[in-house]
Amino acid sequence: MGPIELLHMSVFSQSFSPCGRFLAAGNNYGEIALFSLSAALSPDVTALSQKPVLTFTAHEGPVFSLLSTDCHLLSAGNGEISAWSWTELIKKNVKPVWTKRPNYKSSLEIPEINSMVISPRDNSLIVGGGDNNIHILDLEHGVFKSVLQGHSDYIHCVSVRERDGEILSGGEDGAVRIWDCRTGQSVHCIEVYKYESCARPQYGKWISCLTTDSDWMLCGGGPSLSLWHLRSLSPTSIFPLSGCQRDASFHQDMILAVGEGAFVSHCLLGGEVKAQIPCTPQSLNTLQLNTNSSEHRVLTVGGSSDHIDVFTNLSYRAFSLSF
Repeated sequence: MGPIELLHMSVFSQSFSPCGRFLAAGNNYGEIALFSLSAALSPDVTALSQKPVLTFTAHEGPVFSLLSTDCHLLSAGNGEISAWSWTELIKKNVKPVWTKRPNYKSSLEIPEINSMVISPRDNSLIVGGGDNNIHILDLEHGVFKSVLQGHSDYIHCVSVRERDGEILSGGEDGAVRIWDCRTGQSVHCIEVYKYESCARPQYGKWISCLTTDSDWMLCGGGPSLSLWHLRSLSPTSIFPLSGCQRDASFHQDMILAVGEGAFVSHCLLGGEVKAQIPCTPQSLNTLQLNTNSSEHRVLTVGGSSDHIDVFTNLSYRAFSLSF
C-alpha cells in the first residue's frame, strides 16, 4: 500500500483473539491486519514487532465491525459477514470458513453492516446496518432466523442485555430501541435528542455508540454522551464532551469514550470528565479492552490514521501498532 493510501487510512474496528495474544483491526480499504501482542509487548521489542504478522483483504468495502467467538473472527463488510478461523489466521492461512448475506429486500441493495454483537443465550449473532433492520443469525445452524423492523433510518450500533433477554439498537433516526428477544417486538423507543439535557441540534440526532451494563445504558452521537437507568428509562448523567462520541465502554467504576478529538476521555459515572489522554489519530472510531489474557491486558484505540495506539496503563499511550 502506497503513502497516499496510508495517509487516508481509517481504522474502524478491532477484536482480540480468544487467547488474548493477537489483535485484529479492520480498515476503510476492506483489509484486516493481525498484530501479535506478545511480540509488541515483549522486552525484546523491535520496530517489526509493531507491524502486522498478517494483512489480507476481507471485503470490498470498509470493515466496519469485527467480533470474536471462541474460535472464529467475524468480519462485516458491505452486505456480508465472513467467519475466519483464528487457528488458521495465526498460521497465516487466509480462507473464510463461511460468508453469509442477510436477507435483503432486493438483490440490488448492498447495505453496509455497522455493528454486530453475540447473544450467548441462544448463540445468535445480532447484526445492524444500512437497511434500517436488525438481522439475527443462528450461529449453530448458519441461517438468518428473524428480522427486527422499527428504525426509520440506518442502524449504527447494537448491544445485548443478556439477563433481561433484550437487544438494544441505536440509529441515524435518533432512536434507541429496546427489543424483546423472544417476541422480536420493540418494547421501548427512547428518542434521546428530545431530552433537553442531551440534545445538541448542531450535531444532529443520530446515535453512534451504545453499550449496556446490567440496568445501565450509555449512548451518544449527535446528542451528548449520557448514562441512562433502564428501569426508569431516564438519563442520570450527561458527559460534557465536545464533538460526537463514536465508541464508549464501562470499565470498573469509570467510562472510557472516544470520538472527535485526539484523546481517550475518562469519565466518572456521576458525569465528571476526569482525564483526557492524548492519542496519535486526530479522531477516533474504536476502543477495545483486552480482557482475554491477563499478561496482555491493554486498551487499544484506532481512528483516522494507520496507527493503533496501545495503552498498557490507562493514563498514557505506551506505543503504536501500524498497518
